[in-house]
Amino acid sequence: MKWWRRSKLLYITGGSGFLGRHLTGTDAIRDWEVIAPGSQSVDICNREMIDDDIREWRPHAVVHLAYRRGDRRNIVAGSTNVARAAAAVGARLIHMSSDAVFGGRQLAYTETDAATPVNDYGAWKAEAERAVAAAHPGALILRTSLLYGTTESAAIQTDVDMALSGRSSMRFFTDEYRCPAHAYDVALAISGLAQRRDISGVLHIGGPQVLSRADLARWFARWQGHDPAVVPTASLSSALTDQGQRRAGRIELDSSKAAAFGFACRPIEQVLHA
Repeated sequence: MKWWRRSKLLYITGGSGFLGRHLTGTDAIRDWEVIAPGSQSVDICNREMIDDDIREWRPHAVVHLAYRRGDRRNIVAGSTNVARAAAAVGARLIHMSSDAVFGGRQLAYTETDAATPVNDYGAWKAEAERAVAAAHPGALILRTSLLYGTTESAAIQTDVDMALSGRSSMRFFTDEYRCPAHAYDVALAISGLAQRRDISGVLHIGGPQVLSRADLARWFARWQGHDPAVVPTASLSSALTDQGQRRAGRIELDSSKAAAFGFACRPIEQVLHA
């Protein structure tokens, strides 16, 4: 049994996901030892299994990134299990959440605004936030927005390439707004925040710009070598009509609190034109 606490050991769930790969596969955590078990070896929905593994490793901090979008049990019960296990060994916990907990409005959302989800995924993420806060009162719940990358592409970037290469009929909404963030910037913030036990509760870490899905697609198109002028667009009303989707229109995360702590994401033009 690894009964001692490693002062710089970071335990990561979801290390094989898009954000997880930016966290484990780059120098974002160069100051940490890392353990990132896969879902096949540690099932977060199995409370005893996650309890045993975290108790054995006794990490300084736990970063919970793992989730399955359409699986309430994984999102809520799995997050609760990780939070309880981290609390039991006195580990710092960073729980990754989403701007999907909000329903959309013209004003920016701060950390004190109530969750107002409009779909199941947002409702489950909000439920998980409440459960994590109850199980681990010292936890940091980190909300971010759309993530993208440069060394590897996120799904939203692949969607653009496929649409402009004639391999997809996807269209990009002109009236759905988010605060896109480079995954590496969020990974850097996670690494630094893992050492800041004085910061708890909810914290927003989104990009500094509010961009429509269509404008974001044009940025990716230009970066990929496509003509941004031919990005196919649509409105949210067409999605509601054609697919029955419930989607929030404008979600702007106020990330000024994170910036005051020294954690911020770069504007997209700085990243894609670096």
